[in-house]
Amino acid sequence: MGKFNFVATEIPGVTVIEPSVFGDDRGYFMETYQKDEFAAAGIDKEFVQDNQSRSTKGVLRGLHFQTKHTQGKLVRVILGEVFDVAVDCRPNSATFGKWVGVTLSAENKKMLYIPEGFAHGFVVLSDVAEFTYKCTDVYDPTAEGGIPYNDPTVAVQWPDCGCAHKTSAKDTQHTPFADQKFEYFEKY
Repeated sequence: MGKFNFVATEIPGVTVIEPSVFGDDRGYFMETYQKDEFAAAGIDKEFVQDNQSRSTKGVLRGLHFQTKHTQGKLVRVILGEVFDVAVDCRPNSATFGKWVGVTLSAENKKMLYIPEGFAHGFVVLSDVAEFTYKCTDVYDPTAEGGIPYNDPTVAVQWPDCGCAHKTSAKDTQHTPFADQKFEYFEKY
């Protein structure tokens, strides 16, 4: 039996990963990545950069993507809880413009794999959350792109976090989904 349970979502390629957790009165142990098992599940990627962020309740980061150095991401929460969202921006996809959301927390230990060609974002549901993720390509500040978190075409149903969403000024300036061509994602 594998150390991970790979669960398909409504959007092919976006995968929830449930690790096997071994615990006792001292705590727990789990593997968070194992190349051969991920490859056998169809996630045969080389991760080249790891990132971590800390945010407070109501912070909404996203929806982000890169137009060059497009990134697949393996995301998880190591403290607190977030609602994590992937939006399909691949113009040739049957699920173009659709989104999927999953609650990730330190408690449920679930991870989410988001392939290249997707916008990604999350909102913090707990008082504080620490979010960590592996990327298949490096961050390129000249290639930043995004979709407004409240874009009416995509219509993400963000859960109520009990407070107003807090976004960055940059995240309020993204071009609406309907006005983007997404030609950089045609190959996915």
